[in-house]
Amino acid sequence: MIKSYKGLIADGGVETIALHTNDGKTGYKIVKLTIMPNDPGGVSTEHILQISRLEDASYVQSPTTVVDFGDSSLIGAAIVNNNTNSSAYPASTSVIFDNEIFNQDIYLVHKTENTTAKLNWYMELEQIKLSKDQALVAIIKDLREEQ
Repeated sequence: MIKSYKGLIADGGVETIALHTNDGKTGYKIVKLTIMPNDPGGVSTEHILQISRLEDASYVQSPTTVVDFGDSSLIGAAIVNNNTNSSAYPASTSVIFDNEIFNQDIYLVHKTENTTAKLNWYMELEQIKLSKDQALVAIIKDLREEQ
């Protein structure tokens, strides 16, 4: 089953997608991630959206335009360059996400370069039934990284 989520996130904003369950036997993985400036052509900026498995990840606590794929809590990232110069259209967009299965809440973090513009986002998650062992492994992985 595919579940979809969408929203408008402010510069420096963090949104929580509540996915946790009591037994942890429902897992998810990202199958689609799309971003679009709130005011295309209105202001020149670069929008960065990062998706974290951990609420206490440094880029969640202090949103930044720096993306570090070496950070194991990062499960997705997207950038769109929004340029007011009409000769620069279409805007340049890159979206990358991990094939990782998770069963806890995830956190979307948005930061712009040199502005305070908002960003539209759309994400599809595939819902996966996990065995008891798979659920425990996913939970333990998150707990280890939080410490």
